[in-house]
Amino acid sequence: MDAGSSNRAPPAGSCFRPRVVSRLDPWASAFFAGGATVMGEAEADARQHSPAGLEPVTVEPGREDHLPAITGILNYTITNSNATLATEPVTVADRREWFGRFAGAGPYRLFVARRGSRVLGYAASQPYREHEGFRETVEVSIALDIASRGQGVGTALYRVLLECLAGEPVHVALAGIVLPNDASVALHRKVGFTEVGTFREYAVKNGQYLSSVWMERRFP
Repeated sequence: MDAGSSNRAPPAGSCFRPRVVSRLDPWASAFFAGGATVMGEAEADARQHSPAGLEPVTVEPGREDHLPAITGILNYTITNSNATLATEPVTVADRREWFGRFAGAGPYRLFVARRGSRVLGYAASQPYREHEGFRETVEVSIALDIASRGQGVGTALYRVLLECLAGEPVHVALAGIVLPNDASVALHRKVGFTEVGTFREYAVKNGQYLSSVWMERRFP
């Protein structure tokens, strides 16, 4: 989708209809992957009741009017953790170029989770490298608002994203996880990722050398 398409209705099809995630099975731990925060477990089943007092969570394609919330979630991660290697907060204007990389079909996708009008988090697939040889490889990331952690929203987002990528010309999805983070590694294993290797002390942030484990998930 381009930056001018924020009011356009997404095309029909299972990967474009909003998904009501009415039962969420939380994990207690936070996860960080691909420079973002990944949380919890979820069961996407609209036939079940949402937790008492809470509206169901809806997962849908990202729109330009989601950018302020997305920017806030990212900035919290930048300033409060080493999970992303970015060091300076970004603006909504900065993220518009990033937003313009996504489309309603194909390998580069953006989904948000919301409860009512409040954005809880987002998941994205982006190019792994700007090289023709990597055209069937994507790098994925998931980020959550701090108040939504531990409620299963992250896995709900991840499952929708991965389901949609399975119908696109994608052969491999990659995720980089800043170490140590056993919980994030366990989450990725759960949704089909396996470890490939570790870059040791290959980055610096907040005066600290950081290592990352890289994981992959292949599509048939």
